[in-house]
Amino acid sequence: MHQTLEFLLKHGYWVLGAWVMAEQLGVPVPALPILLAMGALTGVAGYSFPIATAVVLVAAVSADSAWYLLGRTKGHSVLKLLCRISLEPDSCVSSARSWFKKLGAWALVVAKFVPGLSTIATPMAGLSRMPVWKFLSADAAGSLLWGTSIMGLGFVFREQLEHAGEVAARLGRGLIVVIAGVVALWLGWKQWQRRRFLKSLKVARITPEEVLERLTEIAIVDLRSAGEIEWDGMKIPGALWFDRKELGLHHQKIPRDRDVILYCT
Repeated sequence: MHQTLEFLLKHGYWVLGAWVMAEQLGVPVPALPILLAMGALTGVAGYSFPIATAVVLVAAVSADSAWYLLGRTKGHSVLKLLCRISLEPDSCVSSARSWFKKLGAWALVVAKFVPGLSTIATPMAGLSRMPVWKFLSADAAGSLLWGTSIMGLGFVFREQLEHAGEVAARLGRGLIVVIAGVVALWLGWKQWQRRRFLKSLKVARITPEEVLERLTEIAIVDLRSAGEIEWDGMKIPGALWFDRKELGLHHQKIPRDRDVILYCT
């Protein structure tokens, strides 16, 4: 933190803006230390909290707008790419859809505080054709809440942050090793969680090519919800469709004289 404070003292607001924009665009550079450091510097080094807030707002909304436009034009491909590199690709899209269904535009307000959702929320807003004015209003509110809360913490605890920076400087490489070890353990735990989840899915799987080859021999049951059908923009041709929550009500419609393929996301 000590080095971060010195870096900000030398280079000012443009570093704050560039760092926040880079993180919101998806570059793996956490903005948290920079926001905390800028908050600590406001009021003691000639930096203004309102100006810093404006810089964060412009940088975050600019980056988020780029993802929003990509979501509107390349929605599904962008979401697939983001979920592929996500630590939880199996639940990535469904989790984001669930948040949007429950919260609507409010999902953008809280997105930056929820790991994973911050990356996928803005292209999801574009894919859902959220009106531009609503997107900009919600995203600006979320960016303001995120930036001011973290910088506010930095301002309130500026003396403790400086002390923590001095301790970190004395620990040197030892602290880096500890942090790297904690991150490695967390990543390993997430990977183990995913493998355990996949192992728990004790169902037979079939590829699209195999389905095509056996199309006349099988029945396909589409178990996506009405909201998922709306998101994806299409139903599976020739498939039975009903919400998976209503499976018990419609099970009589499922043929018993052939193999049945269940499809859901």
